[in-house]
Amino acid sequence: YPTWKRTLNRRVREAQTKRFCKAQAIQRRLEEIEVTFRELEQQGIKLEKLLRDEDATPADQKTQWMNQLLYLVQKKNSLMSEESDLMIMVQELKLEEQQWQLDQKLRCYMNREESLKTAEDRAAEQEILAQLLEVVNKRNVLIHIQEEKRLSEL
Repeated sequence: YPTWKRTLNRRVREAQTKRFCKAQAIQRRLEEIEVTFRELEQQGIKLEKLLRDEDATPADQKTQWMNQLLYLVQKKNSLMSEESDLMIMVQELKLEEQQWQLDQKLRCYMNREESLKTAEDRAAEQEILAQLLEVVNKRNVLIHIQEEKRLSEL
């Protein structure tokens, strides 16, 4: 029993550490995307000014600037899509953590002897079970959204 419990505790810590590291990586990437957005915005402003101000500019130069501007828009759209995926992952991590906490509470109630449970204990157990079901449904919706997005990109 003690070995089993230590193993279970170690796996719980490992899962929490994994979720924490994943959350940190997502946060770093979101910050990088924000910086890149600002850089793209500045480049886009410069290109727009060049396109609007230079009437005597050769057509080849204007075409090149227009292509650069379109490339910036494409890159920004790509980053927005990645940002949206990351936000879904953040929600998924939050729901995963919430599910884990509810699961721990439910286990505490379920491990009690049935004859020792009070009416309040049974009601709390049912409430936790309902919350757990709600979290699982929310995670299912997120997975469905990701799948729809993946299919629309194909």
